Amino acid sequence: MKKDEVPQDKSNLESANFKELCYAVDENGEYTTVNSSGWDPKTIALNKAIEEIKERVENAKQRVLNNKTSPIEYYMEFHKMDLPILASYVGLWKWRVKRHFKPSVFNKLSNKTLEKYADVFDISIEQLKNIELHAD
Repeated sequence: MKKDEVPQDKSNLESANFKELCYAVDENGEYTTVNSSGWDPKTIALNKAIEEIKERVENAKQRVLNNKTSPIEYYMEFHKMDLPILASYVGLWKWRVKRHFKPSVFNKLSNKTLEKYADVFDISIEQLKNIELHAD
């Protein structure tokens, strides 16, 4: 793409005063960097992804409130993690973390284990136990 053809569409980046660095060909046929304020297809995809993340967080919150899952799953979704990432951060096997999603198992976890999760999510144990204390 030529330097003057780099998209400058409206995007979420623009409102935050960010520019995306792109490579383009200048007048001499050399590669150079150009700032772009956005590109509509990328903005649409990003907005859709953000919308899906918010929906997953809300679904997890409702499952916690209905005692179908533990707050660990809610905070995992809220922090945009998946099971393998969370397991690696807390230093546990994936199957153990998934088991901690069960409210009956979660309620029996030691303070040491709860502290691992709280540290990863940068919250207190009290907030971990009660998602209503968490400010979205």
